[in-house]
Parts: sequence; structure tokens; C-alpha cells
Amino acid sequence: MQDLVLGIDVGATGMKGGLVDVEKGEMVSDRFKILTPSPATPANMAPVIAEIVDHFKYKGIIGCGFPSIIKNGVSYSAANIDKSWIGTNVNKTFSKITGCEMVICNDADVAGMAEMSFGRGKGEDGLVMIITIGTGLGSALFMDGQLIPNTEFGHLKFKDSIAEKYCAGSTRKKLGMTYEEWGHRFNEYLIHIEHLFSPDLIILGGGTSKKFDEYAHTITIKTPVEPAKMRNNAGIIGAAVLAKKKSLDIVSKLS
Repeated sequence: MQDLVLGIDVGATGMKGGLVDVEKGEMVSDRFKILTPSPATPANMAPVIAEIVDHFKYKGIIGCGFPSIIKNGVSYSAANIDKSWIGTNVNKTFSKITGCEMVICNDADVAGMAEMSFGRGKGEDGLVMIITIGTGLGSALFMDGQLIPNTEFGHLKFKDSIAEKYCAGSTRKKLGMTYEEWGHRFNEYLIHIEHLFSPDLIILGGGTSKKFDEYAHTITIKTPVEPAKMRNNAGIIGAAVLAKKKSLDIVSKLS
């Protein structure tokens, strides 16, 4: 029997969902996307989550990647969404409006989970870092396959500000930079990351990873740097995998 779980990926610009075969790590439905409302407040975003769930006529546990530090379902940051999310229980907010059990995790962490389970990171031991490049810079960190959550390395102090202000994908667009020009800037950030953490592998995800061939030659660090394989569906797939894992953990504890 196919084991399908709904995964939802909440981003600064779009909120999208899909049904996932969590055994194969594959989307088995079309991706349904709605633009993130502005302002991106709990009151505005919760109905969008409900609309995504209703679109799939889904009942069951739901995984959701959310652009925030998440601890026990509560948001502790809000870099690219409304500040009113800080201190809000995202899990309870979304569970109440959908009537479904929700599993909430940082958006980059769930994308990383997909990449480590089914993509380039599968079977990789040591310290593996996934950096997602989009509106901001997200990060996920794994040691011997185990997630170390809520790293938020895009918010490291860097160049008199924070890293994502210096070299996120949105910064490249704002400054009208070519991928090569932006690549030299991004490489400065990678040098900083390598110095601080000495990772064994860095995997680049997010929209900018699709153009990896246009800036790969600008990367000079010793750590291997490779593009992600899961691409745009990583957040949805990883969120669904996380929800399935949570449900299996609950069953295991009850048995």
C-alpha cells in the first residue's frame, strides 16, 4: 500500500504543498502553490494552509517546513515573515484551522532532510551542511546523518551585517549581478563557513543551485561543494518525511 503524506513548504514568497510517497521520496501529485500573503501574519497565513489542505482533500498527519527557528512547535524568529509570528505556536495555529495533526520544523531543515534521505547527502557520514539560497540563506546541518536543528547560518554576523544580506539570491537580483559576480561574493561566505565549521561536504539547494554551473568556478574552498539533487520539491518532501517519522515514533512509544 502506498504511504502518502501531505507536505507543505512555507516560504517568504510562496506557500506550496503536495502529496508525497515517503518511502520513495517522490511527489505523487501536482504541486499546489499560493502566494504568501502580505503582511505574512498568523491571521493571514493560517487560512492559506487550510486552503492547501482542502485542495488535496487530505486527512492525516501533515509535515510543514516554516521559515523560522522552531522549538516545540513555537516560532522563535521571523526574518522574512511578519514579526508577530515570534512567540506564536505555529503547530497549534495550523492544527486548529486544518483539523489535522501538524509537525512543524524549520524550512531549511526539512529541505535538508529530503536531501540527506533521497538526494546527494544519502549515505554521507561526517559533518554535512546544506545551504539553501533564495530570498534568504537557509541552512541545515547533519552529523553522521542526524539533524542538528535550527542552525540559521544565513544569520551569522558577516560584512557588518548578516550573511544573507550580503549574498542571498535576492541580493544578486537586487544588485543586478551576474551569477559569476555573485559567485565571488558567495565564495567569501563559504570561506567563512569553512573556517568556522570544517564541514566534510556542503550541498547547495534553493533556486540558485540550478545555476551552479555558472558560478562553480568561483568557489575556492577545500571542502567539496555540490548542487542538491532534490531541487524545488525538497521542502515538501522533507516535511512529509518528517511527519511520517514523527507518527512512527509515536506508534513505537505506544507499542
